[in-house]
Amino acid sequence: MQRRTFMKAGSGIASAAALATATASGAQPSSGATRPDQRLAQKYRFNDPNMDLFFMAAMSWGPTGGLDIGQVHYIASTIKDGDADSWVQAFASYGDLQNAQADTCKQRGWKQAAGEARLKAFASYRSSWQFAAPGERFASLYAKHKAAFATAMSELEFPASFFVTPYQGKGLPGVYLQNPVKDAPLVLVIGGADTCFEDLFLTVGRNLLGRGYSVALVDLPGQGITQASGLYWETEAEKPVAAVLDVLVQRYGARPGRIALLGLSLGGYFVARAAGHETRVATVMASTPFPDPSDLFAQSVRHAMASGGTPTEAALRSYQASLWKAGAKSPEEFIARTAGMKADASLVTVPFLSILGAGDSPVFAAQAKAWHRDIRSTRKSFVLLDAATGADGHVQVNNRLRLAQECCGWLGEIFAG
Repeated sequence: MQRRTFMKAGSGIASAAALATATASGAQPSSGATRPDQRLAQKYRFNDPNMDLFFMAAMSWGPTGGLDIGQVHYIASTIKDGDADSWVQAFASYGDLQNAQADTCKQRGWKQAAGEARLKAFASYRSSWQFAAPGERFASLYAKHKAAFATAMSELEFPASFFVTPYQGKGLPGVYLQNPVKDAPLVLVIGGADTCFEDLFLTVGRNLLGRGYSVALVDLPGQGITQASGLYWETEAEKPVAAVLDVLVQRYGARPGRIALLGLSLGGYFVARAAGHETRVATVMASTPFPDPSDLFAQSVRHAMASGGTPTEAALRSYQASLWKAGAKSPEEFIARTAGMKADASLVTVPFLSILGAGDSPVFAAQAKAWHRDIRSTRKSFVLLDAATGADGHVQVNNRLRLAQECCGWLGEIFAG
């Protein structure tokens, strides 16, 4: 079931772990033992743990407009386990099919059906590039996903305003969705190592919008495709977060004290850093809090050195992507560039919600529990979701609705006074 701990006054690192695994000894961890980078407690379809995770991610987007169960299972039936190219081709082809269906619906005047098919095309293209190597193929699929998402927002008449935050002479892309509820609080959502701002709409953004909140979704350095412009994961993540908040306040009228911050996976590190520096947010939420990513990388290296086997192409592609996002050219440089990624619990006094899936990595679990214990917030909550909730996976990948419910329940209490 669920265990919750309260204290009141008076919560995508995935491929980074695969990087450490693949680069340490060229080995794929054995599936029988608990790995430092574990994200699911059970196998759902694929033996390759990377593919199985993103198979579940594709499934989890169905209720908010992504591919439906039958569609994801059909696509999966055409994929060879561990074969990155078969994954890329299967999802990309299905994206083309959904795009064509959307065009047909539009020609017949079926506007909503067109938007629904277009959103599924986006979800297909998004899944396709997960195992595409950095380069032309990745960029091509990414461009298709961006076009499909923007068109779907228009066809479905979502109140979506796209924006770019100036940062280091470049830009951080995002989208702002204005809730029609007057004076609705704003939730700024930041994803992890394997996300883009558009997929956050399906992960949690649409549910937040439907529950009475305005929503901002954004890519920080090293997320989405920002690494192609020379922006990489940052140790001082509070700086790009502050830049995004500046835009939201100045352009969209977001009010300090009526803003919440939600971080997912590696985003749990980014928001943990911001929680110790940013004064404009009323609360911070993380699934999971991740104050020391470097510890996971180091443990994954040690685990890989003790393991045997050969990495799948999917694992190797994940490794390549992680190097790219960190701005590193070698495993050694990757470890060095991420070694300073640490958040200080003693700086945090803002109300904080920590969410942990019981099937997640023991490293994530240990860090989340220590973070909850050590932060100085006088109002904080720790939520542990076990297998019976169906939400025990990493970032509740097997039950996204529960993630939204926990966040919105907490937000309702915070903003109620």
